[in-house]
Amino acid sequence: MLRKKFFVIPAASLLATGLLVLNTMSFAAAAELTLDDSIALALQNNPSIKMAAADKDKADWGIKENEAGKLPTLSLANSDNRSSGTAGTSSSDSFSTSLRLNVPLYTGGRTEGLIDQAKSNANIATVGVAKVKEQVKLDTTTAYFSVLQNNKLVEVNQQTVDNLSEHLKNVQAQFQVGTIAKSDVLRSEVELANAQQNLTKAKNAYDVSVATFNNIIGLPLDSQNTMKDNLAYVNYDMSLEDSIQMADEKRPEILQSQETINAAKAGIKIADSGKLPTVTASGAQGWSGSKFPGDNNNWSVGVSANWDVFDAGVTNAKIKEAKANMDKVSEGDKQTRTGIELEVRQAYLSMKEAEARIETSKVAVDKASEDLKASQAKYYAGVGTNLDVIDAQVALTQAETNTTQALYDYNVNKAKLQKAIGAGVE
Repeated sequence: MLRKKFFVIPAASLLATGLLVLNTMSFAAAAELTLDDSIALALQNNPSIKMAAADKDKADWGIKENEAGKLPTLSLANSDNRSSGTAGTSSSDSFSTSLRLNVPLYTGGRTEGLIDQAKSNANIATVGVAKVKEQVKLDTTTAYFSVLQNNKLVEVNQQTVDNLSEHLKNVQAQFQVGTIAKSDVLRSEVELANAQQNLTKAKNAYDVSVATFNNIIGLPLDSQNTMKDNLAYVNYDMSLEDSIQMADEKRPEILQSQETINAAKAGIKIADSGKLPTVTASGAQGWSGSKFPGDNNNWSVGVSANWDVFDAGVTNAKIKEAKANMDKVSEGDKQTRTGIELEVRQAYLSMKEAEARIETSKVAVDKASEDLKASQAKYYAGVGTNLDVIDAQVALTQAETNTTQALYDYNVNKAKLQKAIGAGVE
């Protein structure tokens, strides 16, 4: 029995440990994400989109609220009273009940104006959802490329550290046999230390970019993902003029601006309604008496009109206020359109500038790589200097960094341009 118990306990422990390891491995497994996958996750999880959708629902209900102003209303009222009698008389009860129906016939255009204004606000909120989605798409794209950029910079700096470490070993070996001075060893050690610091900074920038990316797409901040797409060059074939025209047709802010103008026009209509009469039809049925709901009943049907002949200038002030608001939103529309065109131009020109840097930086990488090999060969042959090798390594690191930066700038500015022209999230 003792022997059987001795074997059972370790087996259970091993099983539990194995399950724990498997679970840990499954939770730690990195997800492979394309840019499209990341955008889909962000659109699903980002709270800004949910907030914009709630604003849209609120605006839609605003239409229903104002449409109710054209419909009949029915109200029921009741009052019950008991009064004490005088000496020798008993107390008495009285009941009064009324049912009233009101039907608005004419409001001077106020109700219609409120409905039009609510519809414009609902359209603004609907377009606002698309606007937020486009911003989330841009933020996700930028964060995705930032992870790719920083990961590449980690590789570049790691390669620099590896090259300088190997170079330092060769320098130390030559110093041991007395073919070079101590200063070459010291300088090589300093350059290696500096490269190691740059690598530490690059790793930290990568970790921060990963956390930022996870925050945008709605994953735990410490999630480790594998990016399936590369920081590559894909040509943008639309001209600047076509891009500006597309922005003028599809940009959400322009659609919102136009609806803001429509809402302002409705505001003028609402203010003008103060100069016109209102007409309401009504019908009532009443009961009154000493017993509930009442012994006597009566009914009435009528039409009432109300017209403020003089309101001390209140209506006139509201009209001028609404017209001033109309002037404001009209100027805002012009400002919006100009700002969007400027945004398109800035993104397009920045993208083209980065595009030009991609080719030149790639050439620089090839030349710097050749120069480093040549400098190392000369130095190890005793006809070159340590400074030549270090300078060549610095130049190669800088060239590779410039290439990575150019690719990042191109892709990010291209994404900004797509957002600027209203390309949408499809």
